[in-house]
Amino acid sequence: MRILVLGSGAREHAIILALRSEQEQHTIFAAPGNAGIARDADVVTLDANDPAAVTGFAQTEAVDLVVIGPEAPLVAGVADALRDRGIPVFGPGRAAAQLEGSKAFAKRIMDAAGVPTGRAVRAATRAEVEAALDELGAPHVVKADGLAAGKGVIVTPDREAALAHADQYLPTGPVLVEEFLAGPEVSLFFLSDGDHVLPLSPAQDFKRLRDGDEGPNTGGMGAYSPLPWLLERFGGEEEFVAEVTATVAEPVIRRLDAEGTPFIGLLYAGLILTEQGVKVIEFNARFGDPETQVVLPRLVDPLSALLLAAASGNLEDFATPAFADAVAVTVVLASEGYPEAPVTGRTIGGLDAAAAVEGVHLAHAATAESPDGLVATGGRVLNVVGLGTTFAEARDRAYRALTHVELEGAQYRSDIAAGVVER
Repeated sequence: MRILVLGSGAREHAIILALRSEQEQHTIFAAPGNAGIARDADVVTLDANDPAAVTGFAQTEAVDLVVIGPEAPLVAGVADALRDRGIPVFGPGRAAAQLEGSKAFAKRIMDAAGVPTGRAVRAATRAEVEAALDELGAPHVVKADGLAAGKGVIVTPDREAALAHADQYLPTGPVLVEEFLAGPEVSLFFLSDGDHVLPLSPAQDFKRLRDGDEGPNTGGMGAYSPLPWLLERFGGEEEFVAEVTATVAEPVIRRLDAEGTPFIGLLYAGLILTEQGVKVIEFNARFGDPETQVVLPRLVDPLSALLLAAASGNLEDFATPAFADAVAVTVVLASEGYPEAPVTGRTIGGLDAAAAVEGVHLAHAATAESPDGLVATGGRVLNVVGLGTTFAEARDRAYRALTHVELEGAQYRSDIAAGVVER
């Protein structure tokens, strides 16, 4: 197939690496890509958020499938423009992408579909925020209603910090003040063709910057898959996935379809396992980052066939995707100053040595070529992914590889998947 992947991060690199691993050889384009992606795909100069530019390129190059990685092109309506021209695209249209683009929209859909989630109050003024904080109590959860690159959420016992966070986002729109939910978190992806859903394997990510879940929220500092501890509570991963499919994914997809906004693409369910049962924290309308980096390397079935089936409305012809027994652990290497003010432009070294560690591969997040060599261009720079037969092995490989990477001021967590190894 001729496939165009939109995006520039480690998630898109992971998708491309999965496509590259298939027996069938594909022609893969990427826009805008990064230095690592350029080694595995043909990077093209294209505004991924411009519907006309993307559709024009897809038509000119006879692209068979467009895969939209990040959220911005979805909200910009890129998928709508492609579908209008009969080009298969994996990614929801603008209306359905509100599931991620608007937290208030997502809450309304969940309420209408009977999906378990926490209480939430939409607040458009500081006075409304203050009243909602008092009503729901501490710890306080405040979320930007719109897109915030994974950093629009604060969870804090400090009322003043919650108000300050709200003040940051209120000038651009309302915020949601939500009920605090306690318990372990799980990310679960679903492929959807608008009518049917197929689940992938669950993962757990680490949002806080520093060890022990300390520090500010980030876009994600690491992840692992599978989740063996689901056996303790649900009898196993298969039982957990079946429950979430029936109580979360299918009702939401049916509701969106009934409203005339079918969801075609990747439904990301951010879940929390409370004492009252599984509840939804949030939805995203695309593959999660960094969870994709640990889910796709374990996928046995060809990713291209699954994505094309979802884009073409043929998922009912496919069985639930199979996953290898292997364990995957990814650790994110971030620039100094991330997430508030990342320092960019510094050179990166040691990547060949890192990739040479057995069971390790690298997914580039924010890298570019320069006269001085490879440089960091953003906050989250690189994903080091370790695969193994056990969590201890996969984790050891990832962290051994990290010791070879050279980036001044780099930061990463040292406790990714440590808890599951101890368990």
